[in-house]
Amino acid sequence: MNNVFAMSFRDYLHEKAEESRHNETTAYLIFLAGTIFFIGGLLESLFMFQFIGKSPEWFLFIPYYTESHTGAVLGLALIICGLILVVYGILAGINYSHERGWYLSELQKANSVEEVLMSKKRVTNEPKQKPNNKKPSK
Repeated sequence: MNNVFAMSFRDYLHEKAEESRHNETTAYLIFLAGTIFFIGGLLESLFMFQFIGKSPEWFLFIPYYTESHTGAVLGLALIICGLILVVYGILAGINYSHERGWYLSELQKANSVEEVLMSKKRVTNEPKQKPNNKKPSK
């Protein structure tokens, strides 16, 4: 036996808006994880100076070593992963924020259309009063 769950358009928009809000929060948490990875990689690369004995080379704002030392590779890997997560988190957060805005605007349109229909229905269902042709008694 199949149970079919029929969902109204308003309910669907409401659910999608909630889902977009959840995805937006997740995207910002990914951004925070990326910043932690990035800062950890920076610190790892900068503190490798103690073991390698020379200053790191710099590519824009990313320190790296040309020697194949495990700490240097770990630092560079954390920096690259952190940058990727930061960029993805920002872009996904913006995307989900725009999606949620669209769903909420559509939900507002659906609510306003429903209110107009309900007010028309209310006006047509009101009992019509019969005109009072009686003269008031004196």
